[in-house]
Amino acid sequence: MFTFTPTILKNLVNRPATRKYPFVKRAPFEKYRGELYSNVDDCIFCGLCARKCPSVCITVDKKTCLWECDPFACVYCGICVDTCPTKCLHFHDVHRSPATEQSLLTMHGAPKPKRKAPPKAGDAPEKEAAPKETESKKDAPDKKKAATEKKAKTKK
Repeated sequence: MFTFTPTILKNLVNRPATRKYPFVKRAPFEKYRGELYSNVDDCIFCGLCARKCPSVCITVDKKTCLWECDPFACVYCGICVDTCPTKCLHFHDVHRSPATEQSLLTMHGAPKPKRKAPPKAGDAPEKEAAPKETESKKDAPDKKKAATEKKAKTKK
């Protein structure tokens, strides 16, 4: 019985070892991965994040511009954030608030206007380069004749 007395007295004098959570919250750690968030305004809905996700919790529909994540299946590894080409995925430094029902994180975006394809490198330059080559081929025999004439003059 007397073996617990020092522990009891120490606990009465010192501050509590735990926090009263809903009222006192601890600041998140540096580089803490909390809630996954997508900025759908910047998203191009390529689906790369969904293909790279190891837990298959992300669904991307390009036709309807829908980005959906199941936070209960997500392992918060950050692979999707690293592979996103537009860097529209990121983590908030807080967790989602507790809920009584499971819900998906769904975000709708606006369709992006299609960009015109840049001209292929081989189309326009070849047309311009082809006449130059033929001109240089036509000039080549004249240059050879001139060179042979110079050689003949120097031999004389």
